[in-house]
Amino acid sequence: MQRKLVLVVVDAMHPEMLVRAIESDQAPTFGALLERGEMVPDCVSSFPSVTPVASSEMMTGTGPAGHWVVGMNWYHRIERRYIEYGSSFEATRTFGLFRAMYDLVYNMNLDHLSWQAPTVFERLGDAGIRTATTPFLIYRGRHRHELGLEGLAKRAAAAANFRHAVWGPDEFFYGDLYASRATGCGPTFTRPGTRDEYSACVAEELVREGAYDFLLFSLPDNDFHSHRHGPEATLDSIAKADAMFSRIVEAGGGLDAFLEEHAVMLTADHAQTAVEHGLPLADELGEDWAVLQPNTDRPEDAEIAVSPTSRAGAVYILDAGYRHPVTHERARLRLRELTGVDLVTWLASEDGTPVRRTGVGLEDPDALDAVVERNGYELRFRPGGQLRDVRGNSWHVSGEPEALAGDITRGRFESHEYPDGLARLWSALTSPHAGDVLISAAEGYECVDWGGISHAGGGSHGSLGRGDSLAPVVFVGCGPNDPGRRQQWALRDLAPVILKHFGLDGGRPQG
Repeated sequence: MQRKLVLVVVDAMHPEMLVRAIESDQAPTFGALLERGEMVPDCVSSFPSVTPVASSEMMTGTGPAGHWVVGMNWYHRIERRYIEYGSSFEATRTFGLFRAMYDLVYNMNLDHLSWQAPTVFERLGDAGIRTATTPFLIYRGRHRHELGLEGLAKRAAAAANFRHAVWGPDEFFYGDLYASRATGCGPTFTRPGTRDEYSACVAEELVREGAYDFLLFSLPDNDFHSHRHGPEATLDSIAKADAMFSRIVEAGGGLDAFLEEHAVMLTADHAQTAVEHGLPLADELGEDWAVLQPNTDRPEDAEIAVSPTSRAGAVYILDAGYRHPVTHERARLRLRELTGVDLVTWLASEDGTPVRRTGVGLEDPDALDAVVERNGYELRFRPGGQLRDVRGNSWHVSGEPEALAGDITRGRFESHEYPDGLARLWSALTSPHAGDVLISAAEGYECVDWGGISHAGGGSHGSLGRGDSLAPVVFVGCGPNDPGRRQQWALRDLAPVILKHFGLDGGRPQG
């Protein structure tokens, strides 16, 4: 009999913190999974390593070049406005609560996420496999769900022009907006710190009813806890996630009975590192250029747009005319000077001219070079060539590997500090919505969002660096027999594993 599959996603769970929670007996159910399965401690996240991008990669099996979601905040060149997914409550208010809600809940899945990148829910749904999810950013599936609000909440949603049905899994729950069945779990998903309980309450009902073949069980509160208190303080929030998972295990008859019927994958979308300083990217660049402001009536007056994305950021050059190369170069020079910027990276033609972005994709990205600068070093690279990375992808590389703290030995490029750095940067830069210049923040720094907020004193993520970028994966009853044989796992490898579990061809993972 084909076992069901549950994908457990604990937002921002650092591999080391998971191990510490298990060893201190604060996560006994996760520990029991590890005893029965295999763990990969260093699965690499996306770049930027933020939840919208990482969740898209996890659910589509492709990076931002394929799925098109590029950050917590980004500039839409066609609509000439910022997209804000909720970097903070203050940032949401700056752009307008209703506008941000519309982009987060509706547009991310049904407009921004590329329709050329089918999700796991869509692929499984096409094969007649029953799918379900508790609240998760990427939900696009084959079943139509009507807005489920009543009374005042429904009128507020209507005021936001949020009247649409959405396409999701067969069983779909998104707080008090969408629910495929009555559960009595209440609208607690809207309050940070209570979202794990909502997910567990919903999932208990689904387990008891046997209402799925594939369930994505999302536990987001660890991310909130780590942002506020720092990653070193997440033992309690991982313990809470463990307790919520144990609730659905008990609903399935206890661990032995549950694992007789279910395979399990336990993972995270990224990790976090401690943040001590804010990096006011928009304010700093605003000293030299007219920076596009949120909700402006005259976007044509702006010279650049600035998108802070936690510990990453993007600069968009809005003048596509003859001044573009000059502005591009000046912006790069200014970014290099900023304390808190680690990497500066962009796309250039063979003669070094920066690429003019239009928002409709690149005609021939493989004819371009990615350029990355760090600490006075410069490295250029593009797919193809004789050099291999740890994952076996081929690259043409010139310049100084030190720009990515890289080591080249026997025809292989490897960077401990920036895992899977070439592929992640290439995918981020060649996405249609990518900024003209991308930055990755230095250790201890986070870009201040458009609400004036950073998580200084707590934790954050988003950079290309190792601390933000690694997630654990525990396979129980699914996946390869020896996951350690693959030298480097990435989030985009998980969708093929899920599809293969159900006898479907997941395709060759990208990168």
